[in-house]
Amino acid sequence: MKTKLMVVASVLALLLCGAPIFAYGQSPGPQGKGFGGPGHGYGFGYMARELNLTDTQKAQIKTIMQSNKASMKAVATQMAQNRAAMLAATANGSYDPAKIQALADQQAQLEAAMIVNRESIKHQIYTQVLTADQQAKAEQLRTQEINRINERLQRMATGTEAAPTPNE
Repeated sequence: MKTKLMVVASVLALLLCGAPIFAYGQSPGPQGKGFGGPGHGYGFGYMARELNLTDTQKAQIKTIMQSNKASMKAVATQMAQNRAAMLAATANGSYDPAKIQALADQQAQLEAAMIVNRESIKHQIYTQVLTADQQAKAEQLRTQEINRINERLQRMATGTEAAPTPNE
C-alpha cells in the first residue's frame, strides 16, 4: 500500500511538474535543443501541448521556475553530495549499517524537501497561470495517469506484468 501511494504521488508530481519543466527547458541545451531534445513526445512537452499553453503562460511558468531555481539547485546539490558520500561509504564492498542508515535518512529528508519545492511550484502554476479549462484538463490527465498506474499495479499484483525495472 505504501509503495502504491508513493508511485501515485510520484506520478502526480511528474504530471503537474511537466508544464514548468517544459517551460524551463525551452532554453537551448548543449546541442541547441530544449529539454530532452526532439522526439520526446510523451512527458513534459506532452503536458504543455495537452494544456495548450500560450506563450504568455510559458513565460509566466519560466518566471516561476527562475524564482525557485536557487532553492531547487541547493537541494539538488545536497542530494548529489549525499549520493557521492553513499558511494564512498560503500566503496570496495564496505558496509557500515549505521553510516549507511544516516546517509539514507539524510537522502530521504532531501528528497522530501525536493518534493515540497516541486509541489509549491506546481501550486503556483496551477493557481496563477492555468485557466479554469486548463485546470480541468490537468485534472483529467492526472486521473488518466492514476488509472494507468492502478491498472499496472493490478497487473503486477496478479502476476500478468513484471515489476518495473530500475531504468523504467
